[in-house]
Amino acid sequence: MDKPLVPVLLSALLGLVLVVGCGARRGAWGPVADPELKLMAGQLVMVGFRGLVAEADGPLAEALGQGLGGLILFDRDVALNSPERNIKSPGQVRALISGLQARAKVPLFVAVDQEGGRVQRLRAGRGFLETPSARALGRSGDPLALGASALIIGNELAENGFNLDFAPVVDLDLNPESPAIGALERSFSPDPEKVARMAAEFVSLLGECGVIACPKHFPGHGSARTDSHLGLTDVTRTWSGSELVPYRRLIDAGLCDMVMAGHVFNAELDPKYPASLSRATITGLLRQALGFDGLVVTDDLDMKAVAGRYGFKETIFLALDAGADILLFGNNLSYDPDIAARAVRAITELVAEGRLDRSRIEESFQRIMALKAKAGLVPRAKAD
Repeated sequence: MDKPLVPVLLSALLGLVLVVGCGARRGAWGPVADPELKLMAGQLVMVGFRGLVAEADGPLAEALGQGLGGLILFDRDVALNSPERNIKSPGQVRALISGLQARAKVPLFVAVDQEGGRVQRLRAGRGFLETPSARALGRSGDPLALGASALIIGNELAENGFNLDFAPVVDLDLNPESPAIGALERSFSPDPEKVARMAAEFVSLLGECGVIACPKHFPGHGSARTDSHLGLTDVTRTWSGSELVPYRRLIDAGLCDMVMAGHVFNAELDPKYPASLSRATITGLLRQALGFDGLVVTDDLDMKAVAGRYGFKETIFLALDAGADILLFGNNLSYDPDIAARAVRAITELVAEGRLDRSRIEESFQRIMALKAKAGLVPRAKAD
């Protein structure tokens, strides 16, 4: 997509939001001022929510009507310590996602963390098929096991309405006791080339099922001794360049549409900010050095590695200034029903204040719409 296509995309989408969405509640989103910027900003936001059914009104319905870009579903509610959040059964999930897409004025990325093993939101106890952990697959020696698992995940996600899987984990299993990776058996192997090969097959097979894969957590979380859900995770002394190998291989093979930037801090890469908020890491290393031109999504910005150190608006500024395209708010560690509206408002304010250039928002909007078009969610735009 060329930059001149931004106004073409906006004109095609904006009428839907303004005409069909004109009756939406305006309290949180405010009056329609600079609707083009607001629509673009909405596409940059992905949030979690509570509920097993698609409600006809309320903050989420309003956000969908105003052009929210994506949603992430969870099986349990962390803030409430409840086993019920968005996923109860296959039929319920299909109805929920179908209802949400029907209310969305721009088709949504609908994401989930379905890796296998300890991290899979669609579980057997709720009527879904479970798959082995990445470590188990890596150690099995069975060349068919990975393919079978990837096809089970891809087909089940597609059948139930998901179009994006925050997987595979391509962190190296460098520290088997790493609380967020090794201890949960989320890595295929400590061997970067093996991780790259297995990730390539996983990504390819998900794609055959019509599901976008998102390798994570750039630039590498496998050596970490702490969990970024709980606070700052410093890998300065344990990280190595070999952790970039899976990303390099996937990018060079044209198998990488999206990458998740982790909240790991590495003073050798950026002496001030974690990867998800680091221009040196996202723009300098990932985009310029590795040649990645796809979508960058942040890890959950509610995690304490960032939420505990920066304010809400400052976090958004840093992530976008760093080069991230999608701001992910799991909205599960804590809960705010108006988080989507707050995020969009923060983005538009940052542009109005001159801290972010409008072209920075247009750049991410263009990448998002390009991938949505590639996935068949929206028509491919053509310049006149």
